[in-house]
Amino acid sequence: MSIDIFVLLSFVLMLSIFLGFEIISKVPSTLHTPLMSGSNAISGITILGAIIALGEDHSFFCNILASIAVIFATINVVGGYLVTDRMLKMFKKEKK
Repeated sequence: MSIDIFVLLSFVLMLSIFLGFEIISKVPSTLHTPLMSGSNAISGITILGAIIALGEDHSFFCNILASIAVIFATINVVGGYLVTDRMLKMFKKEKK
């Protein structure tokens, strides 16, 4: 990978981190649960893409990266739904 590509990708990463933080920090508390559910759906798409990449005939390094992507995206989806479920339970009224 040439140094120009590395600098470009680093710039895109830093920009996306900053932009994501700015956008998320401006979301009201009442919208955090739907926002988290939407991000879980995006991670589900990441899982599908990584599984498709694993099915292709690529190099060993690409298969390792795709396996790591499946693992991390699965952790993100499961954790996100657990947190969403916990947040929704906070709004339920207790039965007497």
